[in-house]
Order: sequence, then C-alpha cells, then structure tokens
Amino acid sequence: MAEFIELISYSFFSKALLAALLASISCGIAGTYIVARRKVFIAGGITHASFGGIGMGYFFGINPMFGGAAFGLLSALGIEFISKKTEIREDSAIGIIWSFGMALGIIFIFLTPGYAPNLMTYLFGNILTVSNTDINFMIILCSLLILFFILFYRIILFISFDEEYAQSHKLPVNTFNYILIALVALVIVLNIRVIGIILVISYLTIPQSAANLLTRNFKHIIIYSVIFGVLGSITGLYISYIADLPSGAIIIFVFVVLYLAIWLLKYFHQKHRIQRQLK
Repeated sequence: MAEFIELISYSFFSKALLAALLASISCGIAGTYIVARRKVFIAGGITHASFGGIGMGYFFGINPMFGGAAFGLLSALGIEFISKKTEIREDSAIGIIWSFGMALGIIFIFLTPGYAPNLMTYLFGNILTVSNTDINFMIILCSLLILFFILFYRIILFISFDEEYAQSHKLPVNTFNYILIALVALVIVLNIRVIGIILVISYLTIPQSAANLLTRNFKHIIIYSVIFGVLGSITGLYISYIADLPSGAIIIFVFVVLYLAIWLLKYFHQKHRIQRQLK
C-alpha cells in the first residue's frame, strides 16, 4: 500500500490514473449503449478505421488525434448511413471501412518523410505517457457524455432496447442514432491514446458484460461498468508497473479476470440457491 501511495506522487503515474478514470467513465457510458444495441462490431470497425485519419495526420503535419477523430466520425456516420439507406449489409460496410482505414493509415505513415512514428503506440497504447492535452480532451468528452445521457436518458433507453417502440412514439430515432454513433466514435478516438486501437474494444465491452451479469438495469450497468473499469485500470496499472509489463495489455487482462470471477461467483451462487430449493 505504501508503495502504491509513493507511485501516485509521481506525475506520470497520477496522470495515468486520472486518464484511466476518465477512460472508464467515457467507455462505461458509451460501451453500455454499444452492448445494449449489440453494436460491438461497429465499434471495432470505427476503432480500426480511425487509424486512417491518424496516418493522414502524420503525413499532412497535423495532430494525428485530430485526423483520427475526423476519420472516425466520418466512418461512424458512413456506416450508419450505408446500412440504413443502401442495400449493403451493415457487417459488409463495417468490414470495408475497417480494412480501408487500416490500409490507408499504414500507407500514409510510410509515405511520411523523416522519422516513421512507432505504430505500437496507437495499436496497443501507452497510458503512462498520457499528456495534459489528452486529459483535457477526455474531461470535455466525459462532461459532454454525462450531460447528454442525463438530458436524453429515456429516449436513449427506448432506442437501446426497442427501436421500433421508440419510432411508434414519434421519437427522433434516426437523429439520435447518428448523434450516439458520433459520440461513440469520439470516445474511441480519444481513448486510443490511452489503451490503443487493438484494446479499446475491450474497454467498451468487458466491464459492461461483467456489469450485465449482475443487473439488467441500464443505469446500473453504466454505474457498474465505470466501477469495474476504474478497478481494473488501477489494478492493471499497479501490476504493469511492478512487473514491468505493457500497461494496456495488463489492464485488459485484469478486466477478463474480473469478468470470470463475477461469472463464477454468480454461477456458484445460483447453483447453491437451486440446491437449497431442492432440499
């Protein structure tokens, strides 16, 4: 415990903890919507497609995260539009945009003159190098998400579980679908810096899946997802620092262990309850 308190005194570690907290909040909120709507594959497509914007950002000399955000938003809106307005299936549209974004990013990075950036930073992330700018953007995003979900909670709830019911009550379903998928894209891009392209999908799904084992209440799933995200992040950061292992991968490993632990506890609890009823 004393060693952990000492670690917090270091600037890089305290920033990493704050970034983990903010990532848990944003991914906890957005991920609950993704899991409820069964749009995990879409989130994966946006995650990988945003790499095209990162590569273009390097090539044109702008902040790669701005490029990733722009490309991620366009990809998210494009997937939503194509799946609704054309005959192309949603999974086909996701696969096309997913592979195109990754290929475009790699091409532009290798075309960039001078030093080629380390792709591992964006593929797997490095939360220990998070900057004040990253944290400021994450604070803004978390504030926007919290405000939006508070103001429109009932509409989001209806759309998440029964879109046809929402449409029958004349709710602006299509408008909210575009807004929500755009917010998901922003969450993905801003968290790439923290946990990377490969692992961000786990941040958006594993804590939510663990929470779903405990409750079916949408609001409670959000709360539990944030708690599990924070718990897994802090534990993963500490283990990665002590064992000198990649922080992002260890955080996700802890998430999986946490999920399995909750699943086993629920399984044995249900088994014990059934045995008591049979007696």
